[in-house]
Amino acid sequence: MTTQQPDATRLDRNWDELLQELRVTQTGVQLLSGFLLTVPFSSRFEDLDRVQHATFLAVFSGSVLATALLVAPVAFHRLLFRQHQRRWLVEAANLCARAGLTVLALTTSGVLFLVYDLVVPRELAASAGALTASLFVMLWVVLPLLVVRSRGVDALTEE
Repeated sequence: MTTQQPDATRLDRNWDELLQELRVTQTGVQLLSGFLLTVPFSSRFEDLDRVQHATFLAVFSGSVLATALLVAPVAFHRLLFRQHQRRWLVEAANLCARAGLTVLALTTSGVLFLVYDLVVPRELAASAGALTASLFVMLWVVLPLLVVRSRGVDALTEE
């Protein structure tokens, strides 16, 4: 049996944990965006076909969107600092983090497809991209849900 913490203490702890998680993802997605910024200026960029150009634009847009989603909680906090909006901050940051992780997984899978497409036949590149997306789903969604399911309802009340 778990003891319930006071709401404000739990919200503070949730906020702190979420910020720690966001620090990891923010750095990664910003590095990815920076790397992608250099691609159009490389000498080989002109050699890309229509699909590769479209894929590049999609993954670059995805990295910008993921950055916006994963950094948004910091902006929320700055605007709402000392406004007694902790519950909204935690809920909105959680939604942004989940959406940002989803976009990051899709973007990373797209980047893998693009790199593979430059090296191997497109069918293999598509398979590699799909396998990567599947890996993200398995590790980031299925595995945690299996853990919760195997531990029962009490695992949902633990934080």
